[in-house]
Amino acid sequence: MSLVRANPRSAAGRRPQAKTGEWHCRKKFLRFFPAGFRDPKYDAWERGYKAEAHEAWEEVLNQKDYKMLLRVGKFSEIAARAVRIESRTNLLFSFEKMALRDAVKVGAGAQLFAEGFYDFAYGKGGLERRFKKWVDVVGRLPRKQTRVLTWPVVTVFGFIARPDEHIFLKPNVTRAAAVEYEFDFQYESRPTWEVYANLLNFAGKVRGDLEDLKPRDMIDIQSFLWVLGSDEYAE
Repeated sequence: MSLVRANPRSAAGRRPQAKTGEWHCRKKFLRFFPAGFRDPKYDAWERGYKAEAHEAWEEVLNQKDYKMLLRVGKFSEIAARAVRIESRTNLLFSFEKMALRDAVKVGAGAQLFAEGFYDFAYGKGGLERRFKKWVDVVGRLPRKQTRVLTWPVVTVFGFIARPDEHIFLKPNVTRAAAVEYEFDFQYESRPTWEVYANLLNFAGKVRGDLEDLKPRDMIDIQSFLWVLGSDEYAE
């Protein structure tokens, strides 16, 4: 499917009256990607590989197939598929990838991961309950050397599986983006619901502010924040 190329002039869209953090951040993003979220360069640099990871998840770990694998006790297969999909991205640091692989190698870790993540991504009940339970699960995964309970590990699979609902938290970049955006991001290093809820509020504000650029999901919002806070886009 060919990309619809937006008019760079119209991509600036609605502009705040005052030169707020939102205004400066919008300008920075559009300097790199003049056609906004429909810019071919944006797709090549930021969205493409994240969207491909989600598509791969939908192909081999969609809710129906995931549930079937759980029913027959294929916990290691679920964990292996999830880790394999994530490994094709650069979302986690190498030490986090290694800690995660070690954590789900053994049967007990694979079962914890498989059952816990299904409940988080597809389970019933409110998001707060599901997130707290998922953090508890990650905290109980076997640890070989490096700790598994980090914000990137806690949030990466929700982001890949359900970018309609979940966002990925890369702490330093997200904190820098919040400063640029003038958003009061209440960060703590230990994963908690309060911090994640605050991050979702941040993402919701950004999505509303960028409504005219038509962000499709949390992939676009996380990519926007990455552009604001990453050294890769230093000006």
